Amino acid sequence: MPGLELLMTNLLSPIVLAFALGAVAGFIRSELELPEAVLKLISIYLLFSIGLTGGRELAQVSFREVSALIVAAVVMTVAIPLTTYAVLRRAGGFDVANAAAVAAHYGSVSSVTFFAAIAFARAMDKPAEGYMTAVVALMEFAVIISLMIGRWGEASSVGKVSISGLLLDTLRGRGILLLSGGMLIGYTATESDWSKIAPFYEHLFRGFLMLFLLEMGMTAARQIREYAQVGRFMTAFAILGPVAFGLAGLLVGWVAGLSQGGAFVFAAICASASYIDAPAACRAALPSASPGIYLTASLGVTFPFNLLFNMPLLFAASSWLYG
Repeated sequence: MPGLELLMTNLLSPIVLAFALGAVAGFIRSELELPEAVLKLISIYLLFSIGLTGGRELAQVSFREVSALIVAAVVMTVAIPLTTYAVLRRAGGFDVANAAAVAAHYGSVSSVTFFAAIAFARAMDKPAEGYMTAVVALMEFAVIISLMIGRWGEASSVGKVSISGLLLDTLRGRGILLLSGGMLIGYTATESDWSKIAPFYEHLFRGFLMLFLLEMGMTAARQIREYAQVGRFMTAFAILGPVAFGLAGLLVGWVAGLSQGGAFVFAAICASASYIDAPAACRAALPSASPGIYLTASLGVTFPFNLLFNMPLLFAASSWLYG
């Protein structure tokens, strides 16, 4: 069964196992801990690296080639976090910080799920267009949109909201500054310039990421009681949300003129939930949000559900849509 093989391969990857180790350490109340200064440095490195590599991906394709797909990606980049935030605030009764943090995770993209969808499409003899990677980079802006929503909600709860002040305050945030600034630098960098810094920002990324997820695992375990308080609702959203977002993405991809494989991969991107990029941004910009909620939902529920069940469902839907 392809879905089960993909699930086992990704769940046993060193990155996910680092999170699991951190969770075990948190559950048994281990003495293991990372100094706060080290965590800030790792967070800065990850956010800047993500922005730089995302900008590089966008620089590899021409606008004419991907214009329709970019429009589709922008639509979903805005729609998914807004929908997630509204559902969690109104139906789930979440506070501003936690609703915005979850929106950031479900608006952003899981790169592991993306690569799994690419492999799934090839296995089904329906390969996606080669420039789909640019969409992954573009949809990272969903994190920025979600953080702006969170800033708006926090500001409006204490009085009159100044749009200019809110925008400036949001742009001052470490996560947004590093993501957007990194994308701009990566987009404008020449091949010669990039080759000089790539070893640091590409080759060391996964090592730093493992340390970050080790800490995230410990933090999530310590705050698991907070997930238990919203567990039934959050688990339902972590399953039904990706199905709805995936089917919407499939339809949008079809309208944008993608091939069946491309529309399926785009649907999988829309259905995914980040557990790598978004946590770093939310830890920096929304420190009051609980990793026990957003990480447990994205990594513990949505990630395996997508690989095991949602991908076959979305591919079947794409086969029906494309006749």
